[in-house]
Amino acid sequence: MNYTSTRNNALSVSSAQAISQGISKEGGLFVPCEFPQFSLEKIGSMVNMTYIQRAKTVLKEFLTDFSDSELDYCVEGAYEASKFSSDDIAPTVNIKDNENILELWHGPTCAFKDMALQLLPYLMTVSAEKAADGKEIVILVATSGDTGKAALEGFKDVKNTRILVFYPEDGVSKMQKLQMATQEGENVAVCAIKGNFDDAQSAVKEIFTDESIKAKLAEKNMMFSSANSINWGRLVPQIVYYFSSYCDMVKQGRIKNGDVINFVVPTGNFGNILAAYYAKKMGLPVKKLICASNSNNVLTDFLTSGEYNKNRDFYTTTSPSMDILISSNLERLLYHISGGDDKLISELMSSLSKDGKYSVSDGMFNAIKEDFDAGFASESEVIETIACYDYLFDTHTAVAVKVYEDYLKRTGDDIPTVIDSTASPYKFPKSVYTAKCGIGDIDKDEFEILEMLNGLTGVEVPQPIRELRSKSVRFNNVCKRSDMAEIVFKLLKL
Repeated sequence: MNYTSTRNNALSVSSAQAISQGISKEGGLFVPCEFPQFSLEKIGSMVNMTYIQRAKTVLKEFLTDFSDSELDYCVEGAYEASKFSSDDIAPTVNIKDNENILELWHGPTCAFKDMALQLLPYLMTVSAEKAADGKEIVILVATSGDTGKAALEGFKDVKNTRILVFYPEDGVSKMQKLQMATQEGENVAVCAIKGNFDDAQSAVKEIFTDESIKAKLAEKNMMFSSANSINWGRLVPQIVYYFSSYCDMVKQGRIKNGDVINFVVPTGNFGNILAAYYAKKMGLPVKKLICASNSNNVLTDFLTSGEYNKNRDFYTTTSPSMDILISSNLERLLYHISGGDDKLISELMSSLSKDGKYSVSDGMFNAIKEDFDAGFASESEVIETIACYDYLFDTHTAVAVKVYEDYLKRTGDDIPTVIDSTASPYKFPKSVYTAKCGIGDIDKDEFEILEMLNGLTGVEVPQPIRELRSKSVRFNNVCKRSDMAEIVFKLLKL
């Protein structure tokens, strides 16, 4: 299995090269040159496997330059039982009728990003030994909330790596900010920026492709890589849990092997739903991939019109991990449905950078409509959804549940459906508590509200969140977007 770039399909690199490099030199994203195919017989053989066994079965098809022992080391280290609060790692839970929740937040930072970012450091270190010529890898991350903490936790004190995380100063929840600001580890650093996630993400991409910056790192035997989902090593682990959830549904008797199901995915950067698309391309029986947006509904508009336009108001919402107007992973989807037209992708991305918008052809749009549906939920609808279910949702999951309800009413498509639950409700205690109680703003400490939510619902508070109360703040840096490159050098002490 080799990989090429969305903006230069003359390239052909190994998975180790794609993972250690993170992004292609010309700014394109690495994509697989082909998709391995999983027959129903093969999927059926995975039903009684553990999550670790399922992960190895999927990942070995993409990481063909990893030996069996290397893959064992990576997967078993990432998903060892002590790191997750559920023995199933990512359980699928029925909440009513054909509506099921894929709980992706049982990891050490209580968000779905753990599913990939517990594995990525292992993949990165093995890849670096194969393809990085002994260089120290500098992980540069822009986060809208959950990726930052998950990446910091995954890479803390990992040999021959350093990790720098940038997040929007006013664009994450208080609990998310505290998780990052108190991060332990000798090789980690965190900085807030004045601006939104798109500002941080675009600046990180510019730093990645700046030849003078890369040359300065090379002088110190360092190289950049990424822990965002632009890195193939971040994206490929996410394919696993779609196969795993399908197998769980078969095992629970909710479907038979071969039955088609729908997935509903709350997403801002398009990585999580792209992983589901890849699973479908590999043969997983999926009918529709339903993209759920919050008030920043740029993806919904694109998937229902064929025009991507980021020239719009930006909203700071109660689901901050989706407060994004530039969805990086959409570039990968465009590459695949265009038949690998790298020149077209370069033109579209240039239009996005220059004009803030682009449109796709009727043929590409029709291909998108074959696989995708989309909807969005307003802030008031998120509150109403949290309030009317016995199951305790976080705000991002509530967006997806509302979008699914609307899809069901609009289409009547009531086949078994799995909805991604991307974070513990206790990462957003104030929003969830006020929604449950039907009250407005309350003047209490986050941890007081957390205990109130626990008392109201009886749902256990994850230990990593409860422990935050006693941790000391280590990082309180704030910078302008224009100063991020300078801050990188300062944090690296170069």
